[in-house]
Amino acid sequence: MATPRASDAREKRCGVCGHESRQALFRPPVPEQAPDLDLRPGEPVRSTMARWLQACPHCGYAAPDISEAHPAGAEAVAAAPYRALIADTSHPVLARRFLAWAHVLEETGALHAAAEATLHAAWVADDLNRDDLARQWRREAVALWRSGPALDAEQSVRVIDALRRAGDFADAEAAVTALTRTKPPEAVAQVSALEARLIAAEDAGRHSIASALAPPARRPHVTHQKSPGAKKRPPDGGGLKSWLRRIFRG
Repeated sequence: MATPRASDAREKRCGVCGHESRQALFRPPVPEQAPDLDLRPGEPVRSTMARWLQACPHCGYAAPDISEAHPAGAEAVAAAPYRALIADTSHPVLARRFLAWAHVLEETGALHAAAEATLHAAWVADDLNRDDLARQWRREAVALWRSGPALDAEQSVRVIDALRRAGDFADAEAAVTALTRTKPPEAVAQVSALEARLIAAEDAGRHSIASALAPPARRPHVTHQKSPGAKKRPPDGGGLKSWLRRIFRG
């Protein structure tokens, strides 16, 4: 993983506590490899997760840009559950950062965004060979996705993959069946068909979307996307629709 240069950092004033700290700036490279089936981007973006979020060393607020406080973020950061989460040394430091951001999003009602951030924590666990935590956080991501608004095609495929990777094969199979009944676009059907074969084989491993779709199958990093009325797009899982229209066009 590349070490940030001094020129890649600047002073940031935390939008929650008002303290300043030096934070690394992140400009994601273009992914050269296809993403995984859960849309984790390929290299070189894959190895940059440590720089996707900033964290205030004073109050512990974690966000894509700590100078922009999420609505009601201050209340969530000050509450006991958040304090306990960031202090839990049984979890990897980077995973705690993603879980902290997920907690803020969940507390403010952005359930699908919270699911995305929780899935990112699972990716951290994958890299550290913490299969127990990866399964746990994938299940939590699924619960968040299912607790929010109706799932779109992207989210449905990611739920299926999360269930399969967690070893919940019966639930994953039912989710594939439900998606197939919606008669999704051809590319979505191809991905779900691959998932069905992996589920039948009880394969809980990582697989690339290139296994199901002809190239190019690249996913831009979430910070390449912008949300309406926001300066930057946080990694919330809801900003990939334009890319999905290109990848999942039927």
